[in-house]
Amino acid sequence: MVVMAAQKSATEHTQLSERAQILLKSLIEKYIEGGQPVGSRTLASASGLELSPATIRNVLADLEDMGLIASPHTSAGRIPTNKGYRVFVDSLVKVAPMRKKEVQTIQRMIKSEGSHKQIVSTASDILSEVTRMTSLVMLPRRTHKALRQIEFLPLSENRVLAIVVINDCEVENRILHLRRSYTQSELQKIANYLNSVFGGREISEVRRNLLTDLNQARQDVNDLMTDMVEMADKLFPDGDTEDLVMAGKTNLLGFQELTDTEQLRKVFDTFKQKQTILEVLDQCLVSQGVQIFIGSECGVNQLEGCSIISSPYKVEGETVGVLGVIGPTRMNYDRVISVVDITAKLLGSALEFK
Repeated sequence: MVVMAAQKSATEHTQLSERAQILLKSLIEKYIEGGQPVGSRTLASASGLELSPATIRNVLADLEDMGLIASPHTSAGRIPTNKGYRVFVDSLVKVAPMRKKEVQTIQRMIKSEGSHKQIVSTASDILSEVTRMTSLVMLPRRTHKALRQIEFLPLSENRVLAIVVINDCEVENRILHLRRSYTQSELQKIANYLNSVFGGREISEVRRNLLTDLNQARQDVNDLMTDMVEMADKLFPDGDTEDLVMAGKTNLLGFQELTDTEQLRKVFDTFKQKQTILEVLDQCLVSQGVQIFIGSECGVNQLEGCSIISSPYKVEGETVGVLGVIGPTRMNYDRVISVVDITAKLLGSALEFK
């Protein structure tokens, strides 16, 4: 497992003396444990260093000058800053391996049964349950993802079930809500046209060109083509957010750091914009292991008070997606890093046997 480290934080780490590193590590661990500012007396006990209170205060003053810790106005103790967390996760944290029984439990739950989306949804639920945070899992994106066949079945209340076959065996079912009802005969004509024109083409190409091609054709034909445009628009929406599965959004309500109403609103607004989350996870597709974003490092200012821990997952040696969790910056990084890493490996294995 590789934890992606920021070059700047590595520089900060080398500038710290050994005792400064120990005190910073102890302070962050105590703050993660209790959520309260940590004073010099507590640090003297937690660090195991035989230093006078005055010496500890001097070291803390230096850490504060470097922007690694801060002093809340209401307390004489200190708390870590996002910059301090960055040094901690890159250089000081010791990842705690998961117990064998925990790994086996997750492995049993992520079974190679059902569609790819069902397997991914199970992994997302497990990740959320184990970490008590919000999980984020991209559906697998294979390099070669071709549209094979589309079928439609009429349902009640102007709904249509679309059955989409991708590559040779991946099947996705989507329910489309349309402006009117359709007969099986009408749906068969639409499916025949889409299969003849777009069958065998890459999904990315279909999404990019399908609506343009249909709109051009609509100028020359009848109402059936108008209906086809509406159906294609719903079946292959621009910026498809079905590529992301999330679970445990309300878990964040249980963290005292995220009880501020305005901050929570910003976080949940970001969750609604799934494309924004996908863009963050896209940054992790090229990483070789666990990657950690602290605060707005991910490029989303609304997540300033949160951290994202993510890892790519592979199928047959090819990176096809990313999974991760989002929670407060005050989280048990040593455990969560391990959970994310193991779950990514187990998800990849489950999908490989499909």
